[in-house]
Order: sequence, then C-alpha cells, then structure tokens
Amino acid sequence: MVQFDPNVRMGSPSSLPYDPDQDAAEKRDIRKKYRALEKRTGEQLRPQDIRAAELVEQVEEADELFQKVKNPTEATLDSTVLRNVSSISAQKARAMKLGSAAFDIDDFVSKLAIFMGGRHELTDDTSELDDIGDSVMDWEKVGRRALAKSRRVPVMGFMLGPLSVEQKKRATAKRAKLQKSNEEERRPQEIKEEDIQRSENETTKNVIKIKEILEESGSVNLFRFVVNPNDFAQSVENIFYLSFLIRDGLCALEIDDHGEPIIFLCEAPSAQDRADGVTCHQIVMEFDMATWKRAIEVFEITESMIPQRPAAKTRLGGKWYG
Repeated sequence: MVQFDPNVRMGSPSSLPYDPDQDAAEKRDIRKKYRALEKRTGEQLRPQDIRAAELVEQVEEADELFQKVKNPTEATLDSTVLRNVSSISAQKARAMKLGSAAFDIDDFVSKLAIFMGGRHELTDDTSELDDIGDSVMDWEKVGRRALAKSRRVPVMGFMLGPLSVEQKKRATAKRAKLQKSNEEERRPQEIKEEDIQRSENETTKNVIKIKEILEESGSVNLFRFVVNPNDFAQSVENIFYLSFLIRDGLCALEIDDHGEPIIFLCEAPSAQDRADGVTCHQIVMEFDMATWKRAIEVFEITESMIPQRPAAKTRLGGKWYG
C-alpha cells in the first residue's frame, strides 16, 4: 500500500516513515478519515451490500491516506481497513457461482454449433426446422481456437486409461484367532449344599461341647474360660461359640465385686418371662492379639479350659482346606 515518490528527496520531513512531531491536526484528520473508511468496510457488512468496484475505490482511498501516515496509531487503522476489505472480498469470492441468469447452456451450445457451421442464425423468414440440415460441423475449427488459448501439447490418450494396466486387488489379511491355553483357565470353586451342612454341624457340635464344659466348671472368669494360651485363633473361635449360648439365654455374663467378667449357665427365659419384661442384652466385644496376650499375663493362664481342637479341614470342590 506504500507508494514511493521519486521526486521526494531522502531525508526530507515528508519522506520520513516515522515522525513523532507530526502536526496534531493532521493526525486527527487522518484518523477521522480512516474511521469513516473503517465504518464503511466494517465486519458486520454483508458481501451482497457492496459491489467489487466500491471495494477497489476504498483500497485506493486507503492508499492515499497511507502516504500521510507517520505514526503507529494511524498505521493500525490502515491495517484494520485492509483486513476488512480482504475479508469482504474473500466472502464475495466464495459466494460467486454460475447461475442460470449468468450462463445459459442452451445458448452456448447453439452458438457453438453456429461457429462450427452446423446451423445458421435464424432470420425472420426462416424457421428452426428449415435451419436443420445435413451440414457437417467443423470440430477442427474449435480445436484451433482452443489451441490459441492453451500452451499444452495435445497428446493421444485413452478414455479408460492404458489397456495394459490391471486393477490391483486388495488383499485382505486374515487375523489369527487368539486361542487361550486350557492350562491358564481357572474355574471358581463350587460349594455344594452338603459342604454348608457339614460346617453348620461342626458349629453346633462345638457349641454343645462348650456348654458341657461350662456346666462342669460352674461360674468362671470369661478370659480364663475362652483364652487358649497356645492358639490365638482358637481363642477367637471359643468366644464365637460362646456367643451362641449368650444369644439363646443359656449363658449369662456379669461383673463381680472385683470387676472381673464372670460367665455361668442359666435357664433360658420362657415366653412368659419375656412377656413379663425379661430381655436379653448382647454386647460387641473387641478381642485382638494384644488383648489376648494381656489376658494371659494378667490372669496367669497356662492351660486352656477348652481342649485344643484339631485344625478344621473343609472340602470345597475337589480340594481340602484347613
């Protein structure tokens, strides 16, 4: 957009690309004209609202203003105008299309036939039927006219391409099916009804055994009764089996005058007793390994009152677990 004047001497004030001392009134006038031009080429302007000739006039007007620009502010306004004009021009170019009003195919074919000598222009005295004859159209005439507009050398070719080329067939690769080894397969273990029944029978048998031992010993300290000093796991099992007796009201738990937990057998409350207000209370007891060791030390437990049971073995599926 910059135009250089050969008559302007280098170093003169008018040839300087940047002049901070430019007259303020001149700068205001340049800005005013640029803003007016920017308003006419705003982004909100639709491409159909302006003609191509008007865009050319706006670019020429911007060129004249740019010759007076010597500061960045005015140069920014010039770039904004140029951007707007470019945007509108691009939109108009994309909107261009050959419509029926701009290009008539039938008229083009008719004139092409006349140009090749196939028919003549109709006059008022002739009709279209009289114009149709056996005249041969001169296609070479059109070819010579087309050669004048193109530098491409005419060569011989085939409409369907070279006859020796065969169409390549796309080879479809078959993917090998991934087969898992039977050795890696694992089936979940099946628990049958008789296995569950056997476990329930073991629990019932141990609860009855503990009841018989408690009946022989009478009132006894809870920890002296359930703690097995040689096996923490069986101590936990003993508390589990004892909880069934307390749940059914066959065993009672009290705190004596010395603060020790005492257990003893009792008669289960009848339906009449429950109707009279007798209720059973249960507690959640925490028993970890530290408590187990502490009980052995405090109550000097050296032998378990409940005999050591052999390790239980449960058969699940085709295997035994213990």
